[in-house]
Amino acid sequence: MKGDALDPAGLIREAYRIDGITAQDCRMIFLDWAIKSNAPDNLRGAIQKLLTLYADQPAHHPMTQTLRAGLDASPVPKRRGGRARRHPAG
Repeated sequence: MKGDALDPAGLIREAYRIDGITAQDCRMIFLDWAIKSNAPDNLRGAIQKLLTLYADQPAHHPMTQTLRAGLDASPVPKRRGGRARRHPAG
């Protein structure tokens, strides 16, 4: 069954319909959805629209939690090693 412009394959919709779905399953579905997204430059906006669309679903549902986690800021990678590590000052 096909979805819509926001969820073309209907992956997110189906995740909410699967009884007993796990958080790990939801993360895999979310990753697949994100890879296939029609809005790769605005995933945050698409996630917010999905959360609005499925606002009637329980807050503790693994897909709701996964979508909310998708809005969290990614950690900024920190440099590890390099010249400063090999040649400490002093």
